[in-house]
Amino acid sequence: MIQRRSFSCLLYVLGMLLLYSASLVCGGDIVHHDDSIPQRPGCNNNFVLVKVPTRVDGKEKEEFVGVGARFGPTLESKEKHATLIKLALADPPHCCTTPKSKLTGEVILVHRGNCSFTTKTKVAEAAGASAILIINNSTDLFKMVCEKGENVLDINIPVVMLPIDAGRSLEETVQSNSIVTLQLYSPKRPAVDVAEVFLWLMAVGTILCASYWSAWTAREEAIEQDKLLKDGSDELLQVSTTSSRGVVEITVISAILFVVVASCFLIMLYKLMSFWFIEVLVVLFCIGGVEGLQTCLVALLSCFRWFRRIGESYAKVPLLGAVSYLTLAVCPLCIVSAVIWAVYRQYPFAWIGQDILGISLIITVLQIVRVPNLKVGVVLLSCGFMYDIFWVFVSKWWFRESVMIVVARGDKSGEDGIPMLLKIPRMFDPWGGYSIIGFGDIILPGLLVTFALRYDWLANKRLKSGYFLWTMSAYGLGLLITYIALNLMDGHGQPALLYIVPFILGTLTVLGHKRGDLKTLWTTGEPERPCPHVRLQHQS
Repeated sequence: MIQRRSFSCLLYVLGMLLLYSASLVCGGDIVHHDDSIPQRPGCNNNFVLVKVPTRVDGKEKEEFVGVGARFGPTLESKEKHATLIKLALADPPHCCTTPKSKLTGEVILVHRGNCSFTTKTKVAEAAGASAILIINNSTDLFKMVCEKGENVLDINIPVVMLPIDAGRSLEETVQSNSIVTLQLYSPKRPAVDVAEVFLWLMAVGTILCASYWSAWTAREEAIEQDKLLKDGSDELLQVSTTSSRGVVEITVISAILFVVVASCFLIMLYKLMSFWFIEVLVVLFCIGGVEGLQTCLVALLSCFRWFRRIGESYAKVPLLGAVSYLTLAVCPLCIVSAVIWAVYRQYPFAWIGQDILGISLIITVLQIVRVPNLKVGVVLLSCGFMYDIFWVFVSKWWFRESVMIVVARGDKSGEDGIPMLLKIPRMFDPWGGYSIIGFGDIILPGLLVTFALRYDWLANKRLKSGYFLWTMSAYGLGLLITYIALNLMDGHGQPALLYIVPFILGTLTVLGHKRGDLKTLWTTGEPERPCPHVRLQHQS
């Protein structure tokens, strides 16, 4: 149980602000769109990521990642079938005119600019190159297409674009008189990665646990109030009703303000993104994670009789007041866990600690924050729906890039991304990376799912006749469709709420109208209970 309102409010503020900074499911490497030119024969390749392992003077060195062009032949999918080829520098560097020296099957490294991609490729092919690597003018990858008005192309050498840092590294190595050889191949990704399945189970399981905890708490409160009503203890009932127990109820105004404040917070993240700013977010995440982890552990241990006795004994702590001995015993473990994660967060295994802290934070926020009725839930999820669409898609018109995706990736920060994400490494993907989901895509829908289960328990509804089963299924289906869209959209980031919100709101609204409960769900959010404490105690 939440015993300290100050910490509850702190966690509430942290959770509701930070969740908006990462409210999407994100895919693999993101490349710029340049699909306005229609495909035609000779220029209809799919855009694929290309691995470029290198060797310097016969020794294996760094492996780079590029992107293939619309034109040219397709690459091998396996490294063992890819030929090891020597790298040469273009002279002139932009390769818009015939190179000064004849090539004998080398891969030629050229700079972007001064002429079209197809022109560079034709010049390189005519000079005897076996492939062409084009260095982009930024750290991003760019989709190379054919120019308007170009005739049917007949290009027979592979074309790959590299980010500027990779290109400069190769250029400097060749200029130092070292012999650089490399391979070009494009491994195929599996249609479905196991990481996405586990991430789906993790998100659904988190909401499931939080829902039952929230419903159990609400039922206990209802039983206590009904007993006081039966005994006629009006004064005690008033005290019990006014005691908050650390629960925060969202209002329509606060739901709208969340989006406004969150948008400002997201812009601040976008503009001030740096290593030190990420460090601040890490500290905030650790504070929320410590509070969430200790709350969950205390609640879990309190289920056992021996730990329950310790939890019912309190000690006075300066500034905090009365704190149970169980909380004092658990807190050091939680703090150490958060510190260990913060120190080793860039290691490959750090995702485990991040997910544990993140799930604990999400469950605790869903326990603290409540949607009082369907009206508030509709406003909150509708605002989140528009927020996701705007900052993932519409923001490109003003900022020339998706603000949400840039923030989630942690560009210009030196980190793999912001910590307010659940992530699992892709297990059978030759490209590696992580499947991720933002806190917002769990917490926002989770608020309505937990509301549905609280209503079911207070109304003594069975599983099939209630709303929780269908709302929970709607969330799972919406998230599943998000992952399907993610794969169909070539790995580009997708706003999960775009798919989840219509399923959840549509399911709950249609069922409520069909069963005649819509008015109650919309206004009070709780069924009328004259004195049903006996039935509540036996609710299964």
